[in-house]
Amino acid sequence: QVSVALKEGRVTPTELCQRCLALIKSTKFLNAYITVAEETALKQAEESEGRYKRGQPLGILDGIPVAVKDNFNTAGIETTCASNMLKGYISPYNATVVQKLLDQGAVLLGKTNLDEFAMGSGSTDGVFGPVRNPWSYTKQYKEKSVPKFHSEDQESNWVITGGSSGGSAAAVSSFTCFAALGSDTGGSTRNPAAHCGVVGLKPTYGLISRHGLIPLVNSMDVPGILTRCVDDAAVLLGALAGHDPKDSTTIQDDFKPFELPDLTDVSKLSIGIPKEYHAPGLSSEILALWSKAADLFKNAGAKVVEVSLPHTRYSIVCYHVLCTAEVASNMARFDGLEYGHRSDVKDSTESMYAATRREGFNDVVRGRILSGNYFLLKQNYEKYFVKAQKVRRLIANDFVKVFRSGVDILLTPTTLSDAAPYTEFIQEDNRTRSAQDDILTQAANMAGLPAITVPTALSERGLPVGLQFIGRSFQEKQLLTVAKWFEKQVQFPVIQLEEVKRHDSAVFQHQKSASFS
Repeated sequence: QVSVALKEGRVTPTELCQRCLALIKSTKFLNAYITVAEETALKQAEESEGRYKRGQPLGILDGIPVAVKDNFNTAGIETTCASNMLKGYISPYNATVVQKLLDQGAVLLGKTNLDEFAMGSGSTDGVFGPVRNPWSYTKQYKEKSVPKFHSEDQESNWVITGGSSGGSAAAVSSFTCFAALGSDTGGSTRNPAAHCGVVGLKPTYGLISRHGLIPLVNSMDVPGILTRCVDDAAVLLGALAGHDPKDSTTIQDDFKPFELPDLTDVSKLSIGIPKEYHAPGLSSEILALWSKAADLFKNAGAKVVEVSLPHTRYSIVCYHVLCTAEVASNMARFDGLEYGHRSDVKDSTESMYAATRREGFNDVVRGRILSGNYFLLKQNYEKYFVKAQKVRRLIANDFVKVFRSGVDILLTPTTLSDAAPYTEFIQEDNRTRSAQDDILTQAANMAGLPAITVPTALSERGLPVGLQFIGRSFQEKQLLTVAKWFEKQVQFPVIQLEEVKRHDSAVFQHQKSASFS
């Protein structure tokens, strides 16, 4: 819709960019952005404006403000991974996905906040501080949760965004951009999308290039897409997907962008409900919503069947072993010699390495490096790493069997509950939290399957809850078509951000009309 407004001249790319930058300033308290590239963004908007005046826009994304998680390399803009290790680091090149966005004329507003090196599920463990969920400052949440509290209590009552792409989810949710890139290794795009009431898409492994995404777990990392509706996710996927000669894990075939049809008949669909996803800790509220969604498909004529993915219960343990092993390998590059932080300790090369890593990494990253190296020790390699790889294959085979049985799409919860208050979330350590929060999302990464979370309803506390759809490998069109049908049925409410409204109701109203039908 905003693309049409740009074409018709109802708004110019520069005006749109300025409005988004003004919103970023007024929502600074959310801590969604690490770096705001104001000068670059305005220059890009100006160039876009010239193209529109000549009647030669580069496509639907021309002039659209976007944000990128701060673990994607961006030429000329700092890339920190929210770590002391990379503070001040400016990459000499753009990640492929960033370059593709710029080639389509998108306006890059800045880099968003995350857990350090994307290790976490709350966006609370980065060196720049935690990200606040925009829904903490909404009419919906305050009416249901906060009237009992005094104003000073309200300040500490804010909830987390989920993670690790919390900055990107908060940026999209608070209208400061129209789409954002995240990364998804075990649910890092879908988890915050569910908590922030936006759409979060994790594409099939190999569909989008990872070149320039600072790696966490090479065999599971996927660039993720965060938008305010399913159609927008399809537009972004069309712009980003396809072969990249710089990433040998991408598909060889050309990807044809698609427009999503309006699905009217779901009677030919078979929706699978995996019984193992009724996991310990799943809130009764989410369970009820999941059942309601299954009934929605059933009543519309779809075939809804219970299925079994028997190895799901081993999934989180298996994921922990493989994740830390690859982390240990990937983090070895940060030694203080080539780029990033370097310690002043000069006793020996070894002591400089050690001091650099001690000063540069937080406890979470160091803990995962230690675990990974333990699993990779000669005496442990077969016992842990090789066994975990075998279990991973069994998990992937479970999905293959279910899809071969005639099931088209799996419907599951995305998170165990709605977003936790920050003060409650930090009571438990990162390892425990990640194990709990990734339980419903990381199996799709292990199997390399596409998955999308769609905002479904508000919880009793007035916070967003999302449900997840998992599709067959490279069947993004079918997955997104079903997600779009579901999105239309549930009619998720528009966020009512009181702080932003107070700051600039005109901007807020414009952005709302430009993003929601």
